[in-house]
Amino acid sequence: MSSRLEIARASLAALPPLKRVMGLDLGSTTIGIATADYTMQFATPRMTIARTKFQVDAKVLLQFAEKEHIGLIVLGLPLNMDDSEGPRVQSTKAFARNLEKLTPIPIIYWDERLSSFEADQQMIEAGVSRAKRAENIDQMAAAVILQGLLDEAK
Repeated sequence: MSSRLEIARASLAALPPLKRVMGLDLGSTTIGIATADYTMQFATPRMTIARTKFQVDAKVLLQFAEKEHIGLIVLGLPLNMDDSEGPRVQSTKAFARNLEKLTPIPIIYWDERLSSFEADQQMIEAGVSRAKRAENIDQMAAAVILQGLLDEAK
């Protein structure tokens, strides 16, 4: 099995020129979206979309991906703390399989354990109000997931 470092480096090395990476935090009711800059140094939270039907969600994601020149999608994988895969992992993988049928953009998984906690802590430290934290937690978690891949690849 490949290490996280190998996955991160190989994924970014295969990125076509002038393409960027999009990170996703897939929740049951929302999807947080973040993007990397062209230097692959920084992940920026971009938006949160409310989930509806898969086809609608996929259309929004793929339109965003086209507009933002996305060449790789990093999807947070919600593993349990003991590395086991629960129902949320199966749901995430099913989402990815269905999305792969609609786009040539490669999709990879990245461990998202504690990403929401870390995102919340960062916003608390920045003095963000509770209401704003709740509003932005998913896109911030997507940025934490994506930044994890970028940092691992350095």
